[in-house]
Order: sequence, then C-alpha cells, then structure tokens
Amino acid sequence: MTTTTKQKPGRTRSGETGSVRTLERGLSVLLALKDLRRAPLSVLARHVGLSASTTYRLLETLRQQGFVEWEEQSGVYSVGLRAYQVGLAFTERSNLIQSAHPEMEALVRDLNETVNLAVLYGAEAVYVHQVEGRQLMRMFARLGDSSPLHASGVGKVLLAWRPEADVRQKLGDGPYPAYTPRSISTYAALLGELEQVREQGYSVDDEERELGVRCVAVPVRDHTRQVVASLSVSAPTSRFTKDQIAGVAGRMNQAAVQVSTRLGWG
Repeated sequence: MTTTTKQKPGRTRSGETGSVRTLERGLSVLLALKDLRRAPLSVLARHVGLSASTTYRLLETLRQQGFVEWEEQSGVYSVGLRAYQVGLAFTERSNLIQSAHPEMEALVRDLNETVNLAVLYGAEAVYVHQVEGRQLMRMFARLGDSSPLHASGVGKVLLAWRPEADVRQKLGDGPYPAYTPRSISTYAALLGELEQVREQGYSVDDEERELGVRCVAVPVRDHTRQVVASLSVSAPTSRFTKDQIAGVAGRMNQAAVQVSTRLGWG
C-alpha cells in the first residue's frame, strides 16, 4: 500500500518554482527588448540585471521560439515576429481599439495632429493605438510605451475618476519625479489637478513631461460608465497655444462620446 501527500493549494514544487522564475526572467528580457528596440547581449544583461551567460540562455530560447531575432554580423538582438503576432492578437480582440480608430482618424483630419489612445496598466498609462498626423514635425509615442500618471494628459484622465484610495495606492504620497519645472510633484497638488480634470472634462499636460510640448486628453467610458481609456492630442506649444485648448478639448470630447457609445456607454 502506498501513501501520497496531498499538496496544499498555492504551494509549488521546487522544480516548478524554478520554471516560473525562468519564465519571469525570460519575459523581463523580452520587455527590455521592447524598450531598447535593438541591443547587444552585454547591454541587455545590464538592463535586466542578469549575468551575460544567463541572459544568453534566455535569449537563445526566445530566439528558437521566434520571439527574438539575432543579427549574426552585428550581434544585435531585436523583437521577433512571434512577439508581434501575440501583440496583434490583442489588437484584433480589442473592441476598444476597433471602436476608437474611426474617431481617431477623424480627429487627425480635423486637427492635423497625431492622436493617441492609452489605457491604465498598474501605475502607468500605456499607449495601445495611434493615428499619426500629417505635420512635418509630429509629436508621437511608440505603441507599448508608457507615461507617468502624474505628468501626462492621459495619465491624469485615467486617474481622475478613480477613488482617492486607488490614486494613493498607485502613486503613493509623493513626492513624484519632476520632469520639468512645470511637473506636479506633490500628492496635494495632484488631487487638486484631478478635481479640475473632473470639473472641466479633460486634462492638460502643459509642458509637464517635456518642455515645448502641450497635450490635451479626454476620457473614454464603457458600458459600466467607467473610464477605460483616454484619447490624447500632443503638439509643440508653438503650434498648440493655450487659446486653442478649450476648442481642441471640445472636439476631442465629441469623438470620445462616439467611442464610448460604441462601447455601450449611454
């Protein structure tokens, strides 16, 4: 007669723990490549805080599965086609992006500036879709890039309609990084800014993330009436004056209402 010991829920064997740790490290390498775009082994290893030998083994596994590509002549790694296919699957299933795209194209036609769509992910605003403007000098963020919640138009919109406890949990009590002299750096100032965003129905990044750049962002809601995304337009301050903010925000809110309606809001 043999006896077995029932494993408690939530417990893992040592081998399983090692496999999970390896997976976490592999994903960290893939995310580093997302940020760096192209990098040699030594740079990637420093970026993720792993030894070169460990990083190489992870990269080789990712390369064999098509998530990473390696250029033999230069020794540079980059994101592979399989990773793109995974991202494309998200895009295709996302009703948010499908609902927003026509209105984003209309905004570009009307405003002649690049329009971005961002969602909340942890303590950051992540750009998930973009329609570029036709200006020679365009302000745009790369898809998948993130912005700080306290110092971006999209970030402040994504925070403004959330409970104060949630805001504190995501950002803490401050002080927050000041990217320019105009950045919000204290918790009290942030709460005041978010109240203003709720009152006026849009947020403004007035050179808070980068000097010489102004941004307006508006909320997108779903069928539960929750803010699930933000539409934004950014442009050089020389082309986007303070006098234009209210008019641009009004046009963008018209677009956001259309997107929200497609998502079941109303």
